[in-house]
Amino acid sequence: MKLKPVVLLLGAFLVPTPAHLLAAAEKAAPPAPPVTVLVKAGFLVDVVSGTVKKGQEILVENGVIKEVGPNLAAPAGTRIVDLSTKTVLPGLIDMHTHITSQPEDYYGDRFRRSPIDVAVSAHVYAKRTLDAGFTTLRVVGAEEYIDVALRNAIDKGTIPGPRLKVAGLAIGSTGGHGDLTGFSPYLRFEGFTNVADGVDAVRKLVRQNVKFGADVIKMIASAGVLSEEESVGAPQYSFEEMKAICDEAAMWGRKVAAHAHGTEAIKRAVAAGVASIEHGSLIDEEGIRMMKERGTYLVADVYNDDWILAEFAKMGYPERILEKERRIGRLQRENFQKAVKAGVKQAYGTDAGVYPHGMNGKQFAHMVRWGMTPMQAIQSATVNAADLLGWTMVGAIAPGKYADLVAVDGDPLKDVTLLEKIPFVMKGGEVVVSR
Repeated sequence: MKLKPVVLLLGAFLVPTPAHLLAAAEKAAPPAPPVTVLVKAGFLVDVVSGTVKKGQEILVENGVIKEVGPNLAAPAGTRIVDLSTKTVLPGLIDMHTHITSQPEDYYGDRFRRSPIDVAVSAHVYAKRTLDAGFTTLRVVGAEEYIDVALRNAIDKGTIPGPRLKVAGLAIGSTGGHGDLTGFSPYLRFEGFTNVADGVDAVRKLVRQNVKFGADVIKMIASAGVLSEEESVGAPQYSFEEMKAICDEAAMWGRKVAAHAHGTEAIKRAVAAGVASIEHGSLIDEEGIRMMKERGTYLVADVYNDDWILAEFAKMGYPERILEKERRIGRLQRENFQKAVKAGVKQAYGTDAGVYPHGMNGKQFAHMVRWGMTPMQAIQSATVNAADLLGWTMVGAIAPGKYADLVAVDGDPLKDVTLLEKIPFVMKGGEVVVSR
């Protein structure tokens, strides 16, 4: 009998607090003050106007740029980031990457490494790329939807990395660049297949990619270099199949990026409605005209020929592949030059993953060597890339955009190789690298 008051007393403490009292308490609590950062830039590259401005400041609130201009008023408690001796640019964007892996050994990569091996190391490459100043990437194909999982982990803050727009499985034909060619017909791998043939099958694979989280659709329109088909650029889908992929993607609000080296494949893909041609190595005058008329972007990886020819024989790549690279590398650069001169829209894409992640900035110098001005090359990796992505929050230093910034010592418009090793990187108002 003496325990009853104690029990009653405990019961009183265990009675749930009414919802209206909790709501009132939350309402009474003052909101947390915004986190503000003031970045002082010695020089600021305005990629929208194509000019460089001196003595600018960037006021950042909760990771988003609030104001840009000279002598800004900052609230008390604002953290100051002094880049007054540096040139500040928007965070860079690479539109053609394979962030989940990179080659080490031709046969070992195919037969000794599983998708689990790929998945557990993908975050390493993401961090290297972010540290190199690339704060946004488009990932144009990865096995087993590893890129989707990587994007989700970065978005949650579980791991550091760039902002990702991902393709999931790159859609290709039987016997094509995306299929396993050159090996025994009895060889099989379990898992999701990226191979689809015919209008109905390619439509279904677009839907599957969307279902499992793809932001963009990658179509393999032609043969390629780093696979064992005989051709480099022969079409591998009919126009009807390409059109079905583009129409289905559009219905789901997705753009299509087309791997296309060959002349006919490029023109079929452009006519079918792709947003971008990846590689574009053998584009001709008609293809250039078609791309200009439709506003199709060219995403040309004009650096990696150097790396492939220097390193891939050491990794056991067959001579057949190396010979294709010798035939295509110079032609790709010459045709890139023609497209630049003609005014085809250009977005920066390196095919990183063919060569080591983190070296993405090496392409700037090659784009300048083959016809671009330094400003055009920088715009291809910022405002142009953002336009192709369809993301308004990245690609420039302006109010309302994410505070994704990089800074270099010196003038990248005079020496674009400064972008190969970037000493300062900020993503969403947080300093990632400060050397």
